[in-house]
Amino acid sequence: MLKLATWNVNSLAVRLPQLLDWLAANPVDALVLQETKLTDDKFPHAELAAAGYQAQWFGQKTYNGVALLTRTESTDIVRNIPGFADEQARVIAGTLGQTELGPVRVIGCYFPNGQAPGSDKFAYKMGWLNALEAWLRDELAQHPQLVLMGDFNIAPTDADVYDPVGWKDQIHCTVEERAHFQQLLDLGFVDAFRQFEQPPKPWSWWDYRNLAFRKNQGLRIDHILTSTVLTPRLQACTIDKAPRKNERPSDHAPVIVTLA
Repeated sequence: MLKLATWNVNSLAVRLPQLLDWLAANPVDALVLQETKLTDDKFPHAELAAAGYQAQWFGQKTYNGVALLTRTESTDIVRNIPGFADEQARVIAGTLGQTELGPVRVIGCYFPNGQAPGSDKFAYKMGWLNALEAWLRDELAQHPQLVLMGDFNIAPTDADVYDPVGWKDQIHCTVEERAHFQQLLDLGFVDAFRQFEQPPKPWSWWDYRNLAFRKNQGLRIDHILTSTVLTPRLQACTIDKAPRKNERPSDHAPVIVTLA
């Protein structure tokens, strides 16, 4: 059995104790983090090693930042999309060689937010997605057993939005973003979460404002896509809302997939 997870921690400096508690209760084989918001010299690798996890990380000051935590060594590490000039730390990839399933390639991403349709940041998001898709095509050819995880900043369908009418054509829910999500699936992935019957209103992100979590007004924007080769291996995919109830929580919840 192999358990993989993704979590946008929204500042690892703030959320490290919560992360360590979560890993103790949920000893996954690999976890990708987004929005670590740390420069590389501040990354808490010693604390994670003490918890039984090897770490690969890629950070920057104040914003963004990603990491890959694994119980066994990961190899062939890649930081950011090869060939795509980007000053923002958004991608980390590594191969888990010692699994019951054989080698599994794990790619963790923090997709750009995009701010608003028509903005420069939205144009950056579209360009970033194009580059990601081109790279993933090559990655899938080299690594048939591939898992793409992270904060996608895309709610792929109206079923992933608490208020589809209010969010229509807003950032995360635009036609363009949803088309890119479908293009990712068309490369040879499945949305692991949607391979199983799920509870109603299964969000992974709730705004800090307006009591959104208490009212369960959220979006499902954190995803795990597994290559179609792995589809027969899928056992479960769940969102763990418990950390969102913590004091000073991240605004995102972890998503976990089980393969066997």
